Amino acid sequence: MPRFHAPNPYSSAGWRQSCFSVIFGYDTAEGRIFDVVLILAILISVVVALVDSIPAINARYGSSFYVIEWGFTLAFTIEYAVRLMVVREPTRYARSFYGVIDLMALLPTYLSLLLPGAQYMAVLRVLRILRIFEVLHLRRYTRASSVLLDSLQNSWRKILVFLLAMLSIITIFGALIFLVEGPEHGFTSIPISMYWALVSVSTVGYGEIVPATPIGRLVASVLILIGYGIIAVPTGIYTAELATSLRHRRDGRSCENCGLTGHDAEAAHCSRCGHALPPAKT
Repeated sequence: MPRFHAPNPYSSAGWRQSCFSVIFGYDTAEGRIFDVVLILAILISVVVALVDSIPAINARYGSSFYVIEWGFTLAFTIEYAVRLMVVREPTRYARSFYGVIDLMALLPTYLSLLLPGAQYMAVLRVLRILRIFEVLHLRRYTRASSVLLDSLQNSWRKILVFLLAMLSIITIFGALIFLVEGPEHGFTSIPISMYWALVSVSTVGYGEIVPATPIGRLVASVLILIGYGIIAVPTGIYTAELATSLRHRRDGRSCENCGLTGHDAEAAHCSRCGHALPPAKT
């Protein structure tokens, strides 16, 4: 997972230097404590949003949850402002992956002043716990996630073509079932019929709208068979790209100590025994 690497802009001691070390530092005790407390606060705030959505609990403790939610929001707002203050390029941090996530975690509560109920989207804060990969030194998993993202990036054009083909099928069958069944059977418009076609071709089948005529059922049967035939296409495309990415990230170097092969191209030590690997071939 890409991370914003903030350069420390302060060489002399001061509150900004101290805040930078605590907020962005993962190698100090203070920094780790701060991040663990932050992650716990995020999880608690998400639980509050989830529990507050239960009508019976909201009716009894809604006002208390409202105060708690605003308390978390104000605390996270101050934290976000401090992050912007202690980096050299605040705009760059604000546009970074974590910067965008931090801002998105704040907006729902403020938007609730204009759009009641928007505060429940505060569950977006759960994305902020991605920092746990850095806190617990799980960078090897972030490298693994980059393989998944690279594969998705390499296959998005093929998947887009597939989605466009699916959209064409849904449009055609939606218009066809609208013509065959008509409003008297619940197919009141082509968009509504396209929704039925989407549900059918994905083999979900909610049953909200069903064809009643023999021809309509025949159309539905054909659409369902098409869905079964092509539903695995995007998965196959992505899997093929993933396999290609994994092959590219491994080389043929063999560990001289344990004989293990198939190491990552950037690896300097054996993943099994830790012995130094020979230099990668360029």
